[in-house]
Amino acid sequence: MNMAHYTGVNHLAMATGDMEATIRFWRDLLGMRLVAATGRAGYRHYFFEISQDDMIAFFEWPGVVPGPEKDHGAPVLGPYTFDHVSIGVGSDDDLWELKARLDAASIWVSEVVDHGFIHSIYSFDPNNIAIEFSAAVPDFDVRANPIMTDVDPSAITLEGAEPVPGVWPKPGALPPRLERVVYEGMGSELAAGIRRKG
Repeated sequence: MNMAHYTGVNHLAMATGDMEATIRFWRDLLGMRLVAATGRAGYRHYFFEISQDDMIAFFEWPGVVPGPEKDHGAPVLGPYTFDHVSIGVGSDDDLWELKARLDAASIWVSEVVDHGFIHSIYSFDPNNIAIEFSAAVPDFDVRANPIMTDVDPSAITLEGAEPVPGVWPKPGALPPRLERVVYEGMGSELAAGIRRKG
């Protein structure tokens, strides 16, 4: 059985208690199209287009409040599942343009930071979601040429960049196509509307 072919991050799912402020920030300030919106009383799920292959989505639930502000990458104690999202941009010029937009809107934004293989700026959305915008440094492609500079790497790290076969049990055979069932979920009404128009 072949390894799955990944195309990117389809979407990151976040939460907000104020969809209007979220739309104003992600669509109107950052310029990301609102490409799908579904909802009912007490529930919304909206998707913003980051790139041709990637989106960020927000659930709006009553009573959700922004989390405490936390610096990107700062350690925390106790249960935690998310630190920050980094959104790729085409060049350093894009970083400077975004920095100017955020500054003009009186939204905190860091200086441009050199991480060797990327340059980045940091900010927060209205939900206190820590956001990084990153531009690749030309001629320094860690995807093409992985680099490990950890001075105390684990034994597993030293196995290299490629997936190691045989670590996990092999899956069984896939069910025949005619026996595969896809269950209807939230948002299926979007597809139903598309099918009616077509």
